[in-house]
Amino acid sequence: MTKRQYYVPQGGLPPQTQLLTDRAVFTEAYAVIPKGTFSDIVTSALPFWDKARFWVLARPMTGFSETFSHYIGEVAPGGGSTRPDTASGVQSVVFVVDGEVALTINGTEHRLETGGYAYIPAGAEWSLRNDTGAAARFHWIRKRFQPVEGLDAPDAFVINENDLTPISMPDTNGVWATTRFVDPEDLRHDMHVNIVTFQPGGVIPFAETHVMEHGLYVLEGKAVYRLNQDWVEVEAGDYMWLRAFCPQACYAGGPGPFRYLLYKDVNRHMPLEL
Repeated sequence: MTKRQYYVPQGGLPPQTQLLTDRAVFTEAYAVIPKGTFSDIVTSALPFWDKARFWVLARPMTGFSETFSHYIGEVAPGGGSTRPDTASGVQSVVFVVDGEVALTINGTEHRLETGGYAYIPAGAEWSLRNDTGAAARFHWIRKRFQPVEGLDAPDAFVINENDLTPISMPDTNGVWATTRFVDPEDLRHDMHVNIVTFQPGGVIPFAETHVMEHGLYVLEGKAVYRLNQDWVEVEAGDYMWLRAFCPQACYAGGPGPFRYLLYKDVNRHMPLEL
């Protein structure tokens, strides 16, 4: 399999001469956070993390993300955490986009290189450290697990995107494909974090309108995306949040593939209380 390139934020601060006009949009139905907003001054520190900083892309709040949080973490050499998450009942996905980390889950150590993906179940004991000589960067998606009586909790697993073959969507001649890290038939999971790829000219040919909430981080390429009633241009490094039932479609303009990391909530009844 061909090794992939992933856009990685580097921080810094724009010069005083830069124009203020940007593509950032925040509405009741969707948000677009362009790559230019990932500066040093918007990073967050987290408890019990050493030599690390985080860009927070999504968090539960009224009128925005309701089911998940999404960070991009940057860990300097020698940094990491033996107590990465202080919340209980929370599951995580870690996806490495630059460098290498040592991830330990329930006493078993795994080396995650670029493209490495880990699912960490709620209640697992885990730690992450960077014992290399270069910074490591990764996506970290968190969701409170929704147990169901009669279904076992999902197991931890580690894999690399480069070891998986994308699955083409029906009747698309391979221009629209999804790299699935979890079997869609496995109802133990209440979230999926996949990678979606469109070849140049590929489209979502209708306005998807569905109950699943989405977070999309553009890993590679560019496209024009339909969000609610608007068409917006997005490129590698941009982030999109889509509220449940927000109409969505896209057109991949090329010259290379358009790829994004996609979160969605799945496989559970709808809560009947607000």
